[in-house]
Amino acid sequence: MVEVTFYRDGRERLSRFFATGHVEIPESSSDEFSLVCAAVSAVLQAARAGLEEYAEIDTGARMHSGHLDVAIPEHARDDAAVQAIVATAQIAVEQIARQYSQHVRVTHATQAG
Repeated sequence: MVEVTFYRDGRERLSRFFATGHVEIPESSSDEFSLVCAAVSAVLQAARAGLEEYAEIDTGARMHSGHLDVAIPEHARDDAAVQAIVATAQIAVEQIARQYSQHVRVTHATQAG
């Protein structure tokens, strides 16, 4: 199971996203299921790259096998490009989760502080 949490700050601005897990695919499953984890990963990695390269912010991204943690600095959270990048990633991951709910779970939380 891939679990993705999108965090909002006290002003309801997207402030962070965190993903963990892998989709465990039995050998007998179809190829479409083997792409679920890759799809979520690609969406979130594209968002990270967009934030860092296009919006030119330091996300302090931490990545290792099965984990991705990306934070949006407070000073950048009102930027229209930042909002568009993160909101688009959220929409895309939520659509994948709706279609493959047995493999992907999306949650929302309020970030402390």
